[in-house]
Amino acid sequence: MKIKWAAIVIVGYLLFSAFMYYYLFVMSTGDLPDIYKGTSADPSTFLSEKERSLSGDFSKIKNLLFFLSTPLEWLIYFLIVLFGLSHRFEKWAKETARITFLQTSIYLFYLSVFTFAITFPLQYIGFHFSKVYNISAQTFSQWMKDEWIDFWIGYGLMMILVFVMYELMKKFKKRWWLAAWTLFVPFTIFLMYVQPIFIDPLYNDFYPLKDKQLEAKILSLADQADIPANHVYEVNMSKKTHALNAYVTGIGSNARIVLWDTTLNKLNKDEILFVMAHEMAHYVKKHIYIGIASYLILAFIGFWLIAKMMERLINRHGEKLNVTNIAQLRTLPLIFMMISMLSFVASPFSNVLSRFEEKQSDAYAIEMTGNKTAAISAFQKLAKEGLSEVKPPLLVKIFRYGHPSMAERIYTIETYPLKEMKEERKNK
Repeated sequence: MKIKWAAIVIVGYLLFSAFMYYYLFVMSTGDLPDIYKGTSADPSTFLSEKERSLSGDFSKIKNLLFFLSTPLEWLIYFLIVLFGLSHRFEKWAKETARITFLQTSIYLFYLSVFTFAITFPLQYIGFHFSKVYNISAQTFSQWMKDEWIDFWIGYGLMMILVFVMYELMKKFKKRWWLAAWTLFVPFTIFLMYVQPIFIDPLYNDFYPLKDKQLEAKILSLADQADIPANHVYEVNMSKKTHALNAYVTGIGSNARIVLWDTTLNKLNKDEILFVMAHEMAHYVKKHIYIGIASYLILAFIGFWLIAKMMERLINRHGEKLNVTNIAQLRTLPLIFMMISMLSFVASPFSNVLSRFEEKQSDAYAIEMTGNKTAAISAFQKLAKEGLSEVKPPLLVKIFRYGHPSMAERIYTIETYPLKEMKEERKNK
């Protein structure tokens, strides 16, 4: 029976992978809709033929790796439980320590190292192609340093979450999911609060913006938007990437306005001011808090669904999987698998909300700066430097894009009725 189940899921994964390859490399022609042709959203107006070719090839590779890596997680977690490896991890952890917290930590370490090793080849392939296409500026050792930071931060946070969750499973056999979600809410908000101060600096160096004239202009925009900011931070991303970015992060008193140095180096001041106005709009429109609220609502539904699915799975197939109740540590890979699946299923909905917020922010930035030329050239440069996909295939947009495509954004700005709206306001 185990061999049969393993064969079914492996063949299913291979068939899915083959379909996604065919969809991305054969079915998706990359043709630009007629509405964008000849406008500033047309890649031929701001990208050379070579750049368009590189952008298309790089995007296909990135998208394929995404669609390969996500179901690969599900496959790995399922096989770990199916063939008893999770049971062995649990047994070794209990033989090593008597304290429950240490048992959980040891078990999670075995599981984390094993899954990291199995998924590492795909991660490395992604890094390799980002180097080939001149997006990444990192050496292999620098990239591995970030990977290890990711590993240990993830391990440390999961150690706390997993221990608490399994203790709740033992105490509240039926309603553990509700208790877990109740504690998950303040934990998530706390993490959002401390991330800009304690977590982000582990990856990069943050320092006040060196260009004080530009900082004054940005802070003036922030003042117009009622954003309580005294400094604009610069981060030295040029040692890691050639792509451009800026963002407003954190909540409460820890909110930060951050510019990548690559953005400072490659955009002019008007373009930077548009980008910063866009990022400030997320703060003004409360997108950060809307994002937290929607994430917590989805987490509530997710906890409930996982509890129901795990109960049904154990009742029907527990004997085959060597699982008698959900509070056994060996069930953790199944829970991780379900979390990943539910996140994937929910991603189209969260992406729709995110794209709506991005459109709001673009409109806000246009209204604030009144400079459509700078906005268009900023997006064109963002697409050029990051080899962004100007018009992605439908499935890619649905599952991957939290932003409108570059073609949509640039065309929307070009056709934005800025003068007409200003005249209407004057007449009123």
